[in-house]
Amino acid sequence: MTVLENKMARETQPGETVVAVRGLTKVFKDFWGRPKARAVDNVSFEVKRGEVFGLLGPNGSGKSTTVKMLLGLLFPTKGHIEMFGHSPRHVATKSRIGYLPEESYLYKYLDSDETLDFFGNLFDLPPDQRKQRAEQLLDMVGLSKARRRQVGEFSKGMQRRIGLAQALINDPDLVILDEPTAGMDPLGCREVKDLILALAARGKTIILSSHLLSDVEDVCDRVVIYYGGKVQAMGALNELLATPDQVRITTPILSKETLHKVMDVIRTDAAEDKIRIDTPTQNLENYFLNVVNKARAAEAETSGATSGNKVAAYLRGNAESEKQPQARVLDRLTRTESETATENRPEAPKVTITAAEDLQKKKLDQLTRMEEPTPPAPVPEGPVKEPNKEELAKANEKLSGLLGKK
Repeated sequence: MTVLENKMARETQPGETVVAVRGLTKVFKDFWGRPKARAVDNVSFEVKRGEVFGLLGPNGSGKSTTVKMLLGLLFPTKGHIEMFGHSPRHVATKSRIGYLPEESYLYKYLDSDETLDFFGNLFDLPPDQRKQRAEQLLDMVGLSKARRRQVGEFSKGMQRRIGLAQALINDPDLVILDEPTAGMDPLGCREVKDLILALAARGKTIILSSHLLSDVEDVCDRVVIYYGGKVQAMGALNELLATPDQVRITTPILSKETLHKVMDVIRTDAAEDKIRIDTPTQNLENYFLNVVNKARAAEAETSGATSGNKVAAYLRGNAESEKQPQARVLDRLTRTESETATENRPEAPKVTITAAEDLQKKKLDQLTRMEEPTPPAPVPEGPVKEPNKEELAKANEKLSGLLGKK
């Protein structure tokens, strides 16, 4: 199933408003406080739960500034922003957001495991949960073979992959992706788009900022197009891209007689120069992926990124995991070795003890049994009788005499 078919199969239900932006304006000023640039000018839009929302526009149109204000990294000059009904600076709200910046700001001397452990610790995840999620995320983004390599050695595409993994370590409800497929190969781009659709199908909200319009067209439900800091167009993609004065008819290969009959009927209502007959073609991405999939049987071991990986189990949710057999298989693969050993351990055979063995066992128990300590003498009850002073003096004299003789 292609990305477009996955998108069409997903039913977007109108849900709660996750992000609300009203009259958003950001003016940058110089050292003297004079207005220098109006990056965002009176922008308003809403993003619903489970929606993939695209931010489009040329360089310098205000997309990145809008994202920074959504994350609470910049104060708006004017306007109002709500994230899950709270301010972007609300601490509990931040824990529900995952962010992949345009540039991968990662510690280059940490490997993949250490990077995900670090970001998971920022969200106060338990160590066991951090380890489990790191295993699943690295497998999902195709870096399980490169988990011990330092991030500073990664190519740009591999850095985007580990950046995407860190953006999902906290299982966020809102994921903001800024150029997520930059520097990735076609396989990686396709997998990122499939992942976006899978997250949206689970009810997560995605805000996508990208210059690759084909990627946006494949996954986004609605888009907003910026220019000069203002919204120039906004709406559902199927409405914005539709050509209302044309109709396309797709059929299997027809015989010449049938084709002539169809054309004669069409010519009665349309001019000859408005009719076009051609053979449908697939795009280059689908052709490339088909060629690679056929050659994958001879794929060699690699220390770089791999493809064809499943979405992390904890991101799929319990309901979907129960429906998909491959999800259950992945869950078993990600179990710890101790759990697998316990589950597969055979029952211990029942041992029959003979009378002679029982007698030897009793003798051994008697020889190895520790002696019980003698309990202390009971303390007499009642008041203690004080010694007689005369008797005590006589005892002292006897003791002194004995010591003197020695």
